[in-house]
Amino acid sequence: MITIVTGAGSGLGRAVAAQLARDGTVVAFDRDDEGLRETVRMISGDGGRAHAMQVDVSDWRCVDDAVRVLTDEVGPPRALVNAAAIQRFAHAHELDPEYWQRVLDVNLTGTYFMCRAVLPHLMRDGGGAIVNIASTAGLTGLPYDAAYCAAKGGVVQLTKALAIEYAPHRVRVNAVAPGGMQTPMLHVPFPVDASPDLQQRIRRSLLGVAAPDDVANVVCFLLSDKASYMTGSIVVADGGALA
Repeated sequence: MITIVTGAGSGLGRAVAAQLARDGTVVAFDRDDEGLRETVRMISGDGGRAHAMQVDVSDWRCVDDAVRVLTDEVGPPRALVNAAAIQRFAHAHELDPEYWQRVLDVNLTGTYFMCRAVLPHLMRDGGGAIVNIASTAGLTGLPYDAAYCAAKGGVVQLTKALAIEYAPHRVRVNAVAPGGMQTPMLHVPFPVDASPDLQQRIRRSLLGVAAPDDVANVVCFLLSDKASYMTGSIVVADGGALA
């Protein structure tokens, strides 16, 4: 099975790509060419099969071209994981409007563009699975994180809408909502005057900070036949943070 994983140059996307490459072919999408090369080296070193494509998911033309090239040169995708994301903490009234737009463009619109490009292949080939990476920030409000909350809340609703629309085509669409993970995004700085109590609230959980593989396990389960009766689900994997 050929699976596209966006944001595969680091963090969760890399962990998902590495796990999926054990049993299938992964096509890693990311803007970070160096990160992509490292992901492919890691997967190849473990005997997995991976291809790298430098793609900006916020550009629909770039996305469409990449999926077209992939289909011609490797084969049609049968699954998709949307893990590309950016984040920056800031007071909402101080957030650069251009950055607000960029957060929505990558986290939400990029997820849509990828689904838009891949869905025709899944329908044509009798079905498939999509897993979007949402966030606990899309389920509960977080301070200093208005743009990311808005984008990930949109991913939650996009997931549900697509699940309903494409169920007749045997396409399952689910999302995973992680909490904090040991990825570069965990170290994004807070505003200098941010309340320590609120900072602790954002990054706390009952089980500690997740390793990327902890969440990748859930993603891979949702792609598998073991989750064949799941669609439209938002699976929280946050170590008990929302509890």
